[in-house]
Amino acid sequence: MTRIIDHPILGKLNDRKAIPFTFDGKTYEALENETVAAALLANGIRTLRIHEESGTPRGVYCNIGHCMECRVTVNDQANVRACLTVVEQHMVIESGKQHPTIVKRMVEQQ
Repeated sequence: MTRIIDHPILGKLNDRKAIPFTFDGKTYEALENETVAAALLANGIRTLRIHEESGTPRGVYCNIGHCMECRVTVNDQANVRACLTVVEQHMVIESGKQHPTIVKRMVEQQ
């Protein structure tokens, strides 16, 4: 676990309730009001999806919802931004899979 639990400005986090969730079939814990991105990072998970064209691993980049690098599937809803989504009890999260881009699909169909 790599979570900061005593921050000089934000204070102590040990009074927050632990919330179970799964990521790619394995159970982890988040803290109450924590985003999916923060919970995954705190549990040592850095790769959240695979790039559509290159197949390279992607993770949290901007952490403010602009870049779309942290897209995951949450409760069967694809392309959810992990940095903006708060973990809920028993949430099922899956890493973003590599999908062909529109251009790649058009080329394959020709």
